[in-house]
Amino acid sequence: MFEIVPSIWLINGKCVRLKRGDFSTEEVISTNPLEIAQAFEGIGIKRVHLVDLDGARRGEPKNYHILEAIAGYTDLKVDYTGGITTDGDVIKSFEFGASTITASSVAANHPERFTQFILSYGREKINLAADINPVDYKIKIRGWLKKTEIDLFDHIDFFYERGLKYLKCSDVSRDGVMEGPNFALFQSIRDKFPEIHLAASGGVRGIDDFKRLRDMGVSASVFGRAYYEGMISLQELEKFLSDN
Repeated sequence: MFEIVPSIWLINGKCVRLKRGDFSTEEVISTNPLEIAQAFEGIGIKRVHLVDLDGARRGEPKNYHILEAIAGYTDLKVDYTGGITTDGDVIKSFEFGASTITASSVAANHPERFTQFILSYGREKINLAADINPVDYKIKIRGWLKKTEIDLFDHIDFFYERGLKYLKCSDVSRDGVMEGPNFALFQSIRDKFPEIHLAASGGVRGIDDFKRLRDMGVSASVFGRAYYEGMISLQELEKFLSDN
């Protein structure tokens, strides 16, 4: 089943938006992330992707209180990400209400530790984020502030061989600019790893992009800016959910 997953990006407890992951483009959307989450829940959304940008930059989660509020005052499943590096971070994320966690930097810097996360907590609860710029297909980490020399497909393959089931991939050059998803990138991942549940992120402009990703066999689409800028309305999202 295809799922649409709104992202809520947090800095200092506020909901923000960025362009191409550039922190200098930060715009505050709302000081009440819970209210935004409740609006999504009200139209039938089941899951949100909660991005702790403070945690991503600092290497440890910082917005557990927002996670706790959304998990406590909605029935949404919350996928929490941003700075999750240690077993303690994973445990705290689940204690504060996360249904799943997504990690990036730890997988690049400490692959055996991330493998142990999959084994210890189960492949249904641990997601890999593999985010790249298609100029070089090298993994970017720490809130996309740092580029590694790790090839995207080698990275996915390493964890796929060790039980990975859920992958989120972003083309960072398209994130927050609504130029359309990188369909070729996502098709390449689907071709090489047909059994992985792929969540495609970056570039969504409207409902037609959801439909094309769904028809490609992508499992989920993570979106944000198109909604926050009014390119997609709650009514359109609700209709898509009822038709899908």
